[in-house]
Amino acid sequence: MINIAKFDNTYARLPERFHVKLPPTAVSDPRLIKLNEALAVKLGFDVAQLKSDDGIAILAGNELPEGSEPLAMAYAGQQFGNWVPQLGDGRAVLLGEVVSPKLGRRDIQLKGSGPTPFSRMGDGRAWLGPVMREYIVSEAMAALDIPTTRALAAVTTGEDIVREEILPGAILTRVAKSHLRVGTFQYFAARRDADGLKLLADYAIDRLYPDCKNSDHPYKNLLQSVVNAQAYLVARWMGVGFIHGVMNTDNVSIAGETIDYGPCAFMDDFHPDRVFSSIDQTGRYAFSNQPKIAHWNLVQFAQAILSLLGDTQEEAVAVAQSVIDSFPSLYHEAWLNVFRSKLGLVNMEGEDEVLVNGLLKAMTNDGADFTLTFRALSSENQRNIGQQFQNRTDIDPWLVEWKERLQREELDADERVKLMNAHNPAFIPRTHLIEQSIKDGLLGDFATMERLLQVFSKPFDDQPKNTDLMSAPSAGEQVRYTFCGT
Repeated sequence: MINIAKFDNTYARLPERFHVKLPPTAVSDPRLIKLNEALAVKLGFDVAQLKSDDGIAILAGNELPEGSEPLAMAYAGQQFGNWVPQLGDGRAVLLGEVVSPKLGRRDIQLKGSGPTPFSRMGDGRAWLGPVMREYIVSEAMAALDIPTTRALAAVTTGEDIVREEILPGAILTRVAKSHLRVGTFQYFAARRDADGLKLLADYAIDRLYPDCKNSDHPYKNLLQSVVNAQAYLVARWMGVGFIHGVMNTDNVSIAGETIDYGPCAFMDDFHPDRVFSSIDQTGRYAFSNQPKIAHWNLVQFAQAILSLLGDTQEEAVAVAQSVIDSFPSLYHEAWLNVFRSKLGLVNMEGEDEVLVNGLLKAMTNDGADFTLTFRALSSENQRNIGQQFQNRTDIDPWLVEWKERLQREELDADERVKLMNAHNPAFIPRTHLIEQSIKDGLLGDFATMERLLQVFSKPFDDQPKNTDLMSAPSAGEQVRYTFCGT
């Protein structure tokens, strides 16, 4: 075994029914695509060592780092509302946990590392495209200051993957505060494993929400903490036009991080009912439905831990309901705060929501680009706003109303522009750009991926040399459907 960091694997010390211990499946010819050197340093890894043959062998699952205890986690979930009693890590292995002075405790997981007992007849592998997409989008999300899992590395495996066609295999090294999901709790609740459920909840409190531990009602506070985190997270998604695409309960991290970047996308031309995922036939996870689905998923979490919330069923339901009922107002407040900042507003006024919705309606009616519209508003004289609206019927009166509202603010013009530019990115990982990087990657050229990562690492900065990456896609470049990586 190779010593790359000090591991302290608390999840591996939980009872056997929480996981299955097994190593990743070795691959034939691993090659490093990209190492996130800045993240590696924060985690306490030696960059040169990770880039060496021994390090690449670890990132590919061919060797185990000293102190790791690889395992596949057990969980269940509701997929598009349909109950699946056993899912689990079907193509991922948690190597273990490292404790960083800068980041605290973090899971280190290999995604695409081969079959596990939870693979359900799958090969447990990932092909290059989804690995590149998750690397690019998760790192862009981190730069946007939105809670997310991170990408430490991506490697090719030298092996073919059979999907609709033959594709090159790849593995992503994912970093997370925790891989605990709503579905993890559902797994134990469905089995009526009261001891396991309590052990899991206590573990979650110790790991993620230690302030709950010494409270009068730690499990109620755990539920409230998860509700708070999801309200904040989804509000931030909405503020950048992000569509997760597959908000199943097994894809909801109780740590409040964005996790599992499958058929996700950032909107170009705005429409509240936009759907990208090819498997979302009913629009369940459409952009405008995300807050409702987050609320629904939290109900499932509350139901899973119901036995911990009260001595009687009646008491537990009352406690759960009181917490779950707080989500709409928490989300609404977070959403308004996000959009106030995007519009350069600091003071709170009762009609602010009407103002925000007025702009979104104008954007919908004219198919205006979400990101470019808000970025244009950030400029001092909104000189680019006309490029987003061919029909000025809706936007012109809205601009008058907005400027009148700005007159009641204390910020001067420079302060307002600074505030808005810090909340309205110039660059987002548009789907057509990601698709181009994947096409190039399939030819062995990762220069486009490297360029995107560099640009998206500073999304709020003006980057004159990269203005081509700001543009909305042309008609021929538009991508309307995205696909699940499995």
